[in-house]
Amino acid sequence: MDTSELDYDLPPERIAQHPAEPRDASRLLVLDRSSGEIRLDAFRNIGAYLRAGDCLVMNDTRVIRARLRGRKPSGGQVEVFLLREQSPGVWTALVRPSARVKPGSKVRIADALDAVVGDIMPDGQRLIRFEDPAVLERLEEIGEIPLPPYILRAHPDSSDLTRYQTVYAHTPGAVAAPTAGLHFTPETLSGLERAGILHATLTLHVGYGTFKPVTASTLEAHRVDSEDYTFSEEAARLLGRVRAEGGRIVAVGTTSARVLETCYRDRAFHAAAGETDLYIHPPYTFHAVDALQTNFHLPRSSLLALVFAFAGKDRVLDAYRLAIREDFRFYSYGDAMLIL
Repeated sequence: MDTSELDYDLPPERIAQHPAEPRDASRLLVLDRSSGEIRLDAFRNIGAYLRAGDCLVMNDTRVIRARLRGRKPSGGQVEVFLLREQSPGVWTALVRPSARVKPGSKVRIADALDAVVGDIMPDGQRLIRFEDPAVLERLEEIGEIPLPPYILRAHPDSSDLTRYQTVYAHTPGAVAAPTAGLHFTPETLSGLERAGILHATLTLHVGYGTFKPVTASTLEAHRVDSEDYTFSEEAARLLGRVRAEGGRIVAVGTTSARVLETCYRDRAFHAAAGETDLYIHPPYTFHAVDALQTNFHLPRSSLLALVFAFAGKDRVLDAYRLAIREDFRFYSYGDAMLIL
């Protein structure tokens, strides 16, 4: 498939700069894959499109305060964007301005945490060694929430500390939110539970690669970054029972879909943990996911390629064009789409 087929025209004003308040006031576009029928609604009514016995599968990763600001002994400012913990106190990171930070340079973060910047790796990342290995705990004191690059603010609002997390976020490690889950409130979840709609959780720590565009001329030539995941035995058993009883597996977000497809083989869900580099694009056939709730994604993104694979390019682009005409809000803080 040619990468140019992932293009669509989006007016800049349709890129959400702030989230809806309350969370479930987001709008919802419901797409029926078989008929192409589209309905417009509010997210708080998502339960009307689900059935008792269906199971929502949610990614409980928690976004860490990965953006750090520090200084070299010379006084020069340095920004460190943490990507992934390699071992206690050792992280891969993006460093800016990288060219001015030589290997071995010391950086003091927020006048509170000392680090040494290592060599430049082939992909431009740097290895950072912190004096204090308990970095995750210290981030809550000195780090900033890393909003996506298309949210154009000099600094996050204080509300982003909670709004760029799902209400069920639990396991720290992501540098970007699993944004399909941002629409749920405790009240929404309670209403779904009362309606007999089940839920399961898994963990996939969303990496910075989620923002990496597809630059190859064809989708097949692109490679996605691997991401760490955990899929428990409890979740595997529950989803197996849901399938056996005729319920639908509803992936909340492309991240959940990626883990589910990684952990499904021989017509069964299998508990696992590790890294997944599964790249889903047309003509991929889904086996683990029956319905997908997701946001509206960037052109030329691997996330949009996954949605194309699930619902078909033409169906999805028709839905996107309607959403633009109807003033839906796009990307991380935007509105939602449910594909049945």
